[in-house]
Amino acid sequence: MAREQRKLAAIIAADVVGYSRLMGRDESGTLARLRKNRSEHLDPVLARYGGRLVKLTGDGALIEFGSAVDALSAAIEFQQAMAEANRDQPTDTALVFRIGLHLGDLIVDGDDLYGDGVNVAARLEGEAPAGGILISGNIRDAVEGRLKATFDDLGGLSLKNIERPVRAFRVHWESLDWHTEAAPQAHAAPAAASQFSPPRLVSGDKPSIAVLPFQNMSGDADQEYFADGMAEEIIAALSRFRSLAVMARNSSFTYKGRAVDIKRVGRELGVRYVLEGSVRRGGDRIRIIGQLIDAESGAHLWADKFDGSLANVFDLQDRVTASVVSAIAPKVQQSDIERARRKPTEKMDSYDCFLRGTAANLDRSKWATSEARDWLRRAVDLDPDHAAALAYLAQTIQIEAIAKGVSLTPAERTEAIELSERACKLAPDDGSVLGRAASVICYTGKQYDRANSLMEDAVRLNPNDAAIWNQRGWIALMCYEPERSILSFERGLALDPISPRRAISWNGMAFAYFVLRQYDKGREFAEKSVEVVADVH
Repeated sequence: MAREQRKLAAIIAADVVGYSRLMGRDESGTLARLRKNRSEHLDPVLARYGGRLVKLTGDGALIEFGSAVDALSAAIEFQQAMAEANRDQPTDTALVFRIGLHLGDLIVDGDDLYGDGVNVAARLEGEAPAGGILISGNIRDAVEGRLKATFDDLGGLSLKNIERPVRAFRVHWESLDWHTEAAPQAHAAPAAASQFSPPRLVSGDKPSIAVLPFQNMSGDADQEYFADGMAEEIIAALSRFRSLAVMARNSSFTYKGRAVDIKRVGRELGVRYVLEGSVRRGGDRIRIIGQLIDAESGAHLWADKFDGSLANVFDLQDRVTASVVSAIAPKVQQSDIERARRKPTEKMDSYDCFLRGTAANLDRSKWATSEARDWLRRAVDLDPDHAAALAYLAQTIQIEAIAKGVSLTPAERTEAIELSERACKLAPDDGSVLGRAASVICYTGKQYDRANSLMEDAVRLNPNDAAIWNQRGWIALMCYEPERSILSFERGLALDPISPRRAISWNGMAFAYFVLRQYDKGREFAEKSVEVVADVH
């Protein structure tokens, strides 16, 4: 009996996300796009990196490489090429691939390959995010330090028909320059590759969220536009929060019309949180339900329903968007704060320290201590360009002095203003950063026109952030504009009506009404503020 022929090789398994759906809509067009994709993108990449196409599987391919570095380089370049090719494609026709990559011992049968190594690659592909790459631990070990890519450790995955857990890693690459200087010149991507842009994989350094298409539960196909529009409006509004990484609509809408497993969605899209919802119409009434889910644990973090009339459908859509967005951002931040609290302090990065500082600042009992300032200073030391930490640090320097009942020293005053201005330069499109900086520049720097200008930019950038409206209220009060101050506080309270920090807004409204000599109204809000503070403590 002839001895079985075997070889060690890197194997790629790739397939098209939602292939059956694409074929059901346009069989001929989908096949034509697949053929074009192979000739224009796949074949050139294989030629550059020495890959051998083992076989096509209708919607995918099995590819062999003699080198793990070559295999992953080819996979990244291919995904970049597909991202560029899909840039102007409608969501319902775009070809989006997922890729699994494994280094293993394979059985050779003529031109075909079999064995556990092939099966592992295929199962990893099934777990990979849309537009992304999942690799096994032995691939990671072989390529680490040789490519400018990072790897998220997903732990041991239990894969179908694979007896042992397989340690898996999700691949991230930030730019086209993902080759190290030590990479062989023969394998470097040619100049033509510079036209490619990487898939928009969500970075792991800040909370990430995907908004799934809202389900139309009314049985009325005419309401489908409203359900889609609801999700799109929320995606746009969430994108204004620079502290959140928000998955693009084209990716999250690949789940439209499908029953989904939230944990799988989180893995496929590379996000930590998922928002899903539904729209139901009865007569001239509409009910919208939304819920926020932690994609890692499956825990429900927030849920609410909104009712309105069809006659005011777009007003209702705006109200739901503002309410959902203002509720989600604090919930996401609180969840991340709890995550950071569980992390060993010696392993914290800048964002973890920022969250610890944020948590300390949210606790009024700690305002007179240095805890928030110390955490935020550590965050800035770890990342001098962390704009949110810079702005927050400037504000805590100011708050700490106020809470202690002392004046800032000249050095503290200079530092707070310089930190604020630095944050503004680093993040001119982040409303939260501009709002905090404006507060310091107003109170500490006495630069009222500059503070007002920053504050209006902050509101324009993120009109659904209650904290920004609250800051605007106090700055308007400092500028002796009590009517504008009251309107700002009211807007903030409408966005965040149950937060314990609403006492701060009521306190500001009390001052504004006293400035207007409406003493009864001023006393009313002062009493409400005191009651809430008493309840909190």
